[in-house]
Amino acid sequence: MDKKIRKGRKARRQRRHFDPAFKAEAVRLCKVGDRTIAQVAVDLDLTETALRAWVKRAEVDAGEGPPGALTTDERAELARLRRENKRLQMEREILKEAAAFFAKENSRGSSSSARRRRTFPPPCCAPCSTCLVAASTLG
Repeated sequence: MDKKIRKGRKARRQRRHFDPAFKAEAVRLCKVGDRTIAQVAVDLDLTETALRAWVKRAEVDAGEGPPGALTTDERAELARLRRENKRLQMEREILKEAAAFFAKENSRGSSSSARRRRTFPPPCCAPCSTCLVAASTLG
């Protein structure tokens, strides 16, 4: 699959991943002040947009961002909580469907469900050790 290049547009870069140490160093170079973000981006072969996002994220993490902005740790916790919430909602739906299924099965009044119900004490001819053990655990 060849990517077509339109007239006047740059070819799209393949997505690259950078470790946190590299990002921190790039942000530090921007903060030093002798070069602009655009110049640092060219020197490090980065897109200016990506470098600006890293600088902004570093400012928020340092507490210098706009009020209400989430730090990296807060964003990670929010993502974790959203995943957990989604999982719990799915579990709840499954349990609701299972409860409805079993309620429907019990309402049929089948003879097999009547056989499963046990009465206490069981109808036996004389009290036995099994009945006495069961009575002591119930009462």
